[in-house]
Amino acid sequence: MSRPLRILSFGAFQTEGITAELARGGYEPEYRRIRDSAELKEALGETWDIAICDHAGGAVGAIEALRVIHAEGADLPLIVISGDISNSDVVDALKAGAADHLLCGNLMRLNAAVEREIRAAKLRRDRLRLEEQFRHAQKMEAVGRLAGGVAHDFNNLLTVITGYSDLLLAGAGLDATQQTALEEIRRSAERGGQLTRQLLAFSRRQPMEARILLVNELVVHMDRMLRRLIGEDIELVVVPGASRDAVEADGGRLEQVIMNLVVNARDAMPDGGKLTIETGTVHLAETFSAKQLGVAPGQHVTISITDTGTGMDEETQSHLFEPFFTTKSAARGTGLGLATAYGIIRQSGGAIGMISELGKGTTARIYLPVAEEAPAEARAERAASRTPTGTETILLVEDETRVRKLIVDVLHSRGYTVLEATRGEEAMRVSQAYEGPIHLALLDVVMPEMSGPDFYRQIEPLRPELRVLYISGYTDEAILHHGISESGAAFLQKPFLPDALARKVRDVLDAGAGDALA
Repeated sequence: MSRPLRILSFGAFQTEGITAELARGGYEPEYRRIRDSAELKEALGETWDIAICDHAGGAVGAIEALRVIHAEGADLPLIVISGDISNSDVVDALKAGAADHLLCGNLMRLNAAVEREIRAAKLRRDRLRLEEQFRHAQKMEAVGRLAGGVAHDFNNLLTVITGYSDLLLAGAGLDATQQTALEEIRRSAERGGQLTRQLLAFSRRQPMEARILLVNELVVHMDRMLRRLIGEDIELVVVPGASRDAVEADGGRLEQVIMNLVVNARDAMPDGGKLTIETGTVHLAETFSAKQLGVAPGQHVTISITDTGTGMDEETQSHLFEPFFTTKSAARGTGLGLATAYGIIRQSGGAIGMISELGKGTTARIYLPVAEEAPAEARAERAASRTPTGTETILLVEDETRVRKLIVDVLHSRGYTVLEATRGEEAMRVSQAYEGPIHLALLDVVMPEMSGPDFYRQIEPLRPELRVLYISGYTDEAILHHGISESGAAFLQKPFLPDALARKVRDVLDAGAGDALA
């Protein structure tokens, strides 16, 4: 079977002999004859396998062609084929970057030269792609480290803001204006926490935090942000139709997937258009297309994102979810958006697919299994029915002054006795001086001098009845480094609301969670 070969040709030589020789090598050549440098520059915007040129070449000889190819940054091998030519001219062409030189009357080496240059060009492109991937990985690592450091300080600040806002809202004597202002402060701080989680998720430093959530509410909540994202020349229509069906997923990660898909849809409509986000519920049977998508049969919530953009051909669609594949320029796309979206949805037990046609737009559809548990607000109501108070003694070790004061205020208001310390050594002295039982150690994971887990290892032999709850504003990487995940110890991520802290403390005290690190 003949292999297609796209050739740019320059000069006055006849192509019949070249075509016959290439046919013997199993090639089916397709030529484009170039008349001048401007036409060559325009042609380099397309994909060509090789260029063939005689030395003189009329308006575009070998030397001029090579100059244009190099100036445009194109990786296009050029073979010089000529009649009578001096040795000095051959040397000049090779020095200028020609891949090879052949005489018109002796083309026996043509197929070998073509195969060699095509193979070498592919190796160069593969190497450049790997180098670009490596540079991008380094950039992502740098972004991740920066995000991790910022997240710690930012989460401590948000803990204080959300905590005291919540305490004030729970009190009496607020007028309507004050209550509204405090609610706006708390909502903004909560949104700041969500943005931090999204940044950490993008840099792969945030664990999946699956919970029961309503897709309708998530999509409607994103409406204003998405309108700012796509611009005024694109009409956004949100059609929430998923009833009250819930899914078990990480809300921040799912938002990230939707934003990635919306950005792709926006870029496919450079002159404006219509973007529709629709949710729904569908029962997928064994015989349905869900089987090839890798979705288990049953009830599923769908999120469909449809644009009226340029659409994609079948070849592009076949590579969509491959890492680093992108149809955008290097300045606008990394090729990670859809690959990340695919991984997040698959990790949530669902699937994602694309339906597209050139000139008719694209629909991205997400399938997520309907959760069997009650929605989040129902579980919150059950949790709220319990009064998370107590009379136990808690040893708090937290080096951030404002966070420590907030926690003390929250726990005192719930009836607990709180012993405070800023460092591990100080906490050990406080424990030794306190004669009564200490029921729970509430420990920041990362602290100067001694980490929370290191302190717990030292105090556990002295107080074997002591339970532990870790808190931290650092990323998942720091938590893994200190062995929290492997130990099974109870953990609460900053920022947290006072009620969340009180419930977690009560849960650990009641259930005996948070065994010592091995």
